[in-house]
Amino acid sequence: MLGDDVIELLGERVPADHARQVAAEHWIGRFYAQRGERGAAVLDLGCGAGDSVDAFRRHDAEVDWVGVDLPRSPEVASRTRTDAEFRTFDGTSIPAPDASQDLVFCKQALEHVRAPEPLLRDAARVLRPGGWLAGSTSQLEPFHSLSLWNYTPYGLTRLLEETGLRVRELRPCIDGLTLVVQRGLGMPRLFDRWWHHESPLNRFANLFGRAARLDVRQVNAIKLLLCGQFCFRAEREG
Repeated sequence: MLGDDVIELLGERVPADHARQVAAEHWIGRFYAQRGERGAAVLDLGCGAGDSVDAFRRHDAEVDWVGVDLPRSPEVASRTRTDAEFRTFDGTSIPAPDASQDLVFCKQALEHVRAPEPLLRDAARVLRPGGWLAGSTSQLEPFHSLSLWNYTPYGLTRLLEETGLRVRELRPCIDGLTLVVQRGLGMPRLFDRWWHHESPLNRFANLFGRAARLDVRQVNAIKLLLCGQFCFRAEREG
């Protein structure tokens, strides 16, 4: 069956609770629901314009949020806000002390990183034991905003776990075909809705899953196989 190899390789990292399409912000609500912390130390790695601070503040008005990014990028150039702390770095060495962060949030940044392995090792360094590295990255997404790579869920899992983190969940985001068609048509705003609702190929996967009597994990595996972007959550053990 399509996706069986994904399950064989990734096992329980492919969730069995639901197969809904999510986005990186999914982890913000999950973090506070599971840990119940206020005043958490959060580092947005590749923060760009810094908009994630609003989502964190909706959950935690006392959040200790810091945005980290390169000195120059298209997203950094668009930043106008002055109500949060921003730091620049060299793309590898994160400007934060050892074991100082409860959550490193990384939304659609890894595909732009020149040297992902040393950066991810440094992300593990700044996390407290039990801390999360969570976000999303590209798989079948066309070139965008100086992107360098695309990952597979298996490839990112291997990379993260070689840095000493433990991958807990991999969830599908928007499907790859929708992103290809969107780019091919010149990025029309008509497609914006599919970032917040099940995109067309993901809807088809849901229908196929029901017709073939697949379980939730099998549907997730199919979506992960065909997704344009996927979400990941890893933990620093100890």
